Amino acid sequence: MDYLDVLENRTIYILREAFNRIERPAILWSLGKDSNAMLWMVRKAFFGHVPMPAVHIDTGKKFPEMYAFRDHYSREWGLDLRLGECPPVEEMDPTLPPAARSAARKTAGLRNMLAVEKFGGLIAGIRRDEEGTRAKERVFSPRGEENKWDFRDQPPEFWDQFKTEFPPGTHIRIHPILHWTEIDIWRYIQREGIPVVDLYFAKNGKRYRSLGDQDITFPVDSNAATLDAIIAELQKTKVAERSGRAMDHESEDAFERLRADGYL
Repeated sequence: MDYLDVLENRTIYILREAFNRIERPAILWSLGKDSNAMLWMVRKAFFGHVPMPAVHIDTGKKFPEMYAFRDHYSREWGLDLRLGECPPVEEMDPTLPPAARSAARKTAGLRNMLAVEKFGGLIAGIRRDEEGTRAKERVFSPRGEENKWDFRDQPPEFWDQFKTEFPPGTHIRIHPILHWTEIDIWRYIQREGIPVVDLYFAKNGKRYRSLGDQDITFPVDSNAATLDAIIAELQKTKVAERSGRAMDHESEDAFERLRADGYL
């Protein structure tokens, strides 16, 4: 096995553990490269189908290419797609900076969906290397009241020994690709032929490294228009993956506040 096989096998093990241990799980589908790769591995783990709902929390502000991708592949992959609406930005915490306040709509939309759907766990495609606050996450991460995350009180995880038994009513976030890096994801996408939104590929000297809402997500300078070029670029770039996310350039604690409140 090469190292991508090792990463994939660990993720599939986590996915099967989550499906077996967590009552009524669902998978969060952001339409980005990470959640597409994770959804691909869900299909591998369960012999070609996705045995749980795929949840897309829709802000109404995604790129048209993302909506077209969602509609096409939700049909092609036979997903049980659940759409969650987000409340208006005026209802969000006014003390948050503008972009973080806009992003907080997703948290509120997810909280509203969970109140209706009662999912016991949500499988999310986040990685430790993506952002400093996410590096504090666990693979099986319990959430408190209203799905809030106490990053100071998380179960230890050593040698793939995951805590999967929690008191009744505990909401769990599961992060099966926490151990992957950005370049790992792109090498896996290349190897497996996984479809992604074409905004990731450069046009006119710009491309997106990370996808979010149109009004708070911006492209970076790049001429990487192919998978080979993206991988080569990542081997030498010093530009942060989330450099095109407006909220990452606001107050130092904005992202941590969002994560603690249940942000995806």
